[in-house]
Amino acid sequence: MQRNDASRNVAAWDDVTRNDGTWVGLSLDVEEHRRPRLGVSCAGQQLLISQGARPVLLAVVGEHLQGVDFWRTDAYRSAVPPLRADTARALAGSPERWAHRIARHLVDSPDGPLHGGRWLLSPESPLPRGRHGGTSHAEHWSSMLVEGHPDGYIDWYDHSVGWEVLPLRPMPAADDSRVKAYRKQAREGTLPPVLLWWVSGLDCHLILDGHARLVAAIAESVDPPLLELRRTLPRDDLAARTHEAVGSYESELARFAELRAVHGPTVPDGAATAGPELARRLHDLSTRARPTWCLPLTGGEAEWHRLTREVTTGRHWPPA
Repeated sequence: MQRNDASRNVAAWDDVTRNDGTWVGLSLDVEEHRRPRLGVSCAGQQLLISQGARPVLLAVVGEHLQGVDFWRTDAYRSAVPPLRADTARALAGSPERWAHRIARHLVDSPDGPLHGGRWLLSPESPLPRGRHGGTSHAEHWSSMLVEGHPDGYIDWYDHSVGWEVLPLRPMPAADDSRVKAYRKQAREGTLPPVLLWWVSGLDCHLILDGHARLVAAIAESVDPPLLELRRTLPRDDLAARTHEAVGSYESELARFAELRAVHGPTVPDGAATAGPELARRLHDLSTRARPTWCLPLTGGEAEWHRLTREVTTGRHWPPA
């Protein structure tokens, strides 16, 4: 466990690894008093993502739960400052070092989504695994992008379990000057990661930083490096469930010991099966995504509709 004395908002952060030492991600234990400027609120089937007082995304879940209509404003601002080319070259190929650097920005900035509890920042994501053998990287990532500005639709029917990516601002064109610079980094293998935030209420990954980098990866038909931010089990629940998992492990060993006492040493001691199962349970407890924190919208549905009229300037949205 590494103490982070530079910020009073983080009690500690910890590198998460598997039993074989493979680095999985960076766990952030954020102090309970921290409240994010970027957050999700809801009123019935209506959702609002705002950044401070600025509405960023208005959304309404369909009646039959097959998708979400959204309206995106141009108000979103990234918590990560522009990444320099020399930094990209220095950190190239090291998601662990990138995670530590980007975590620092997320902790220090008031504009990110971090609130009290535990979070995981990890390069492991289901998104690259969905590509079929005959599909190019460009085709795959283009199909993952949710299109539409200012309005669009997140299709839960065609894309389930969060396998879509929603930009929080319009994607730049492939000939944009920033994209051209990133395309060179993509060819060199020094492209910085795209920062994603999994939001359970949308069942979708939101781009927190790296819109131009994702366009560059698509243009070069390569997998973009990713860092996915997701909420994980709170520390108190983690401690309780860890205690429960260890208790189940000990009970299983005790059961095998009783069998060995009756049937002799030909009965295994149970460690070969109970040990790996315990390891899997502990890893899952530490890393699995938990539902996104969503607060009741002050003013309820009336306030959501007021904001909708304000940001859409009278256009007929959401569709009937």
